[in-house]
Amino acid sequence: MAGNYLRGALIEFTESFPLPVPNLILFQYNPETMTHTWTPSKSGGIDGPEQRPHNPLSISGPPEESFSFKLAMDSNDTIADGNPVTAGLAKASGVYPRLAALEMLLFPTAPPGGGLVGSISSALGGSAGASTATSVPAGQIPTVFFVWGLGRIAPVRLSSLKITEQLYDSQLLSPVQAEAEIELKVLTAPELQFITGKLGTLARAAAKYTTGLREALAIANLTNSTESIAGMLPF
Repeated sequence: MAGNYLRGALIEFTESFPLPVPNLILFQYNPETMTHTWTPSKSGGIDGPEQRPHNPLSISGPPEESFSFKLAMDSNDTIADGNPVTAGLAKASGVYPRLAALEMLLFPTAPPGGGLVGSISSALGGSAGASTATSVPAGQIPTVFFVWGLGRIAPVRLSSLKITEQLYDSQLLSPVQAEAEIELKVLTAPELQFITGKLGTLARAAAKYTTGLREALAIANLTNSTESIAGMLPF
C-alpha cells in the first residue's frame, strides 16, 4: 500500500479568473533515485570588430537544470487503500487516469481568444471586402511546478515522458500497473518572463524561493569548509 508519508508531486496550473486553478498529480510512490543534471550555459563572448579574442570564461546566462526519475503506479494498492472515490476510479480505469494526467502536461493549453472560438471571432470582426485572416496565437505549454519537499518547488516543463504499461485488467484492458520515465527541465528566469499574470508571479516567486534556499545552504556549507581548508593550501 502507498501509505501516509510526504510525497512528491507535479502541480499543473491553468490560468483562470480570478486565480489560477491547480491540478495536483501526487506521486503514488516516491522514486527511489533521481538524477539532478546541471548543464553550464554556452560561452557568451563574441569577437569584436577589432577581432579581439573574447573572454573564454564568460557565459551567456544561468546553467540549465533538469530532473529525471521513474514513477511506479499500481491500481491494486489504490483499491486496497479503501478511499471510495479513488478506489472506484482505479477499479474502472486502472492507472490510466494517472497516465492521462501526465500525458496532458505535454499538450499546449489554448491561448486566450485562440482555438476555434478565436478564429470565428476574428473572422466576424473583419470588415466586408477586407482580409480577415488573423494570426491566432500558438498554444503554450502548461505551467507546472515540481514539488519535492519544502526545499524544491520549481517551475518546470515536461521535456520527456516514456510510459511502460505492465499489466492489464481482463474487462477493458485498462493498465493496472505502469512505470513512467520522466524528465523535467527547470524554467530559467528569461523563460519565466513569458508566463504572464498571477500565474507568472507565482512561478517567479517559486523560482526565487528555491534559488534563495539553495544559496543559503551553500553559505551554511562554509562552516564545514573553513576548518577543512586550513593547511591544504601552500599560500
